[in-house]
Amino acid sequence: MERAAAILLSVSSLPSPHGIGTLGKAAYDFVDFLAAAGQKYWQMLPVGPISYGDSPYQSFSAFAGNPYYIDPDLLAEDGLLTAGEIAAYDWGRDPRRVDYGAVYRGRFDLLEKAFDRGWDRDSAAVAAFAEKHGAWLPDYALFMALKRHFDMAAWTTWPQADIRLRESAAVARWRQELDRDVRFFTYLQYLFQKQWDALKAYAGKKGIRLIGDLPIYVAMDSADVWANPRMFQLDRENKPTAVAGVPPDAFTADGQLWGNPLYDWERMAADGFSWWEARMRGTLDRFDVARLDHFRGLESYWSVPPDAPTAAPGHWEKGPGAAFIRMLRERFPDSLIIAEDLGYLTPEVQALLAMSGFPGMKVLQFAFDHREPSDYLPHNYPANCVCYTGAHDNTTVRGWMAEADPLDLAKATAYLGLNEVEGPDWGILRGGMGSVARLFVAQMQDYLGLGDEARMNRPGIPDGNWQWRMLPGEASPALAKKIKTLTQLFGR
Repeated sequence: MERAAAILLSVSSLPSPHGIGTLGKAAYDFVDFLAAAGQKYWQMLPVGPISYGDSPYQSFSAFAGNPYYIDPDLLAEDGLLTAGEIAAYDWGRDPRRVDYGAVYRGRFDLLEKAFDRGWDRDSAAVAAFAEKHGAWLPDYALFMALKRHFDMAAWTTWPQADIRLRESAAVARWRQELDRDVRFFTYLQYLFQKQWDALKAYAGKKGIRLIGDLPIYVAMDSADVWANPRMFQLDRENKPTAVAGVPPDAFTADGQLWGNPLYDWERMAADGFSWWEARMRGTLDRFDVARLDHFRGLESYWSVPPDAPTAAPGHWEKGPGAAFIRMLRERFPDSLIIAEDLGYLTPEVQALLAMSGFPGMKVLQFAFDHREPSDYLPHNYPANCVCYTGAHDNTTVRGWMAEADPLDLAKATAYLGLNEVEGPDWGILRGGMGSVARLFVAQMQDYLGLGDEARMNRPGIPDGNWQWRMLPGEASPALAKKIKTLTQLFGR
């Protein structure tokens, strides 16, 4: 990876008149902004269809795209919708926040109209798309059709055991009975991919590469688990025998109980990690760079009893380790992969990271603990790393300064020479930009000078997350010029 800079912004956070960011005009405008700001990468959050808690890390599929991101105006240009149809829906009243309830209530009804007009017209192109993605798309489309039929209930609660356990006769029967909805959800993926490919091509022409986030775990209520139960730690009734989380630490006394099903790594290793290879290939087809979430879980992972109220009763289990890393290196030798190596790092995790050759992450907000030296201080960085002001689970730079221990803030001020003339938040941006890290990534909220109100996620708090949006005009030419000046100063 060359020396470069990036901005982290979820697609959902783009401004648009349709309640949530899309792959339409605002996305193209943001690519132009990145190019004008001297950036080389746009890092996004996962772009899969969201489920529990509106979290992009709890998706109905590890392969599918989020139908919310299909831009209605582009569909209108394609003759699939009318301006009047788009304007008839209320997508929410606060342009700063996604109203997921409003988007959910209206989006699929609107997309049904596009499906009714486009399915026959696009049948040949959809058939080619479905054939290319035959390893996952039929299962996903049927899964979503079944969820719609069962009032969006989790598949583990579907009343018919034969389809819940995915018996072949039941799959064939339901696929025929729900044919229209199966075709609908297939068509939505075609539309998403068509708009995505156009945006990615535009970004490439502007010199902007896309970084995608690959969550290590998938949601229990997903097509992935329903269609591949033997790849997970499930019993004969397809109920989890253990679930994912992280242990108690200085920030969370009970740990974090994520609840995702854990992989049966032994079974996955036996077939050469084929499911994981397909998943990584899908990610790297969609993005130019993959950020591999929770890398430490590949060395060992926290296994929690399925009925535990918190993550505290869990224990460590060995992950796939070196065999998994060898698979990635052999099958994706020329691909750029970033390891999210945050959390409790043992010598074994550090050795696995060194073996992989992947750049790890350094977060500036973790650097200035006055009580002890930190590997996150820029003078300790290896060149082969990615420096972040903060990730999506962190507050913004201004939010951190407002809530930091005064002694931590004093350490940051002395270390970085923070001052009011430059602005202390810009001093922290300067510190990351000037580091030896090959890639520097800042949240868009940090360049906008926003506080904790602009935070994307508060881990452990289930409500009110993933809602922040940028307002029209905030990504201004003046801001792009200021960012470019800083970027060029440090050779990025």
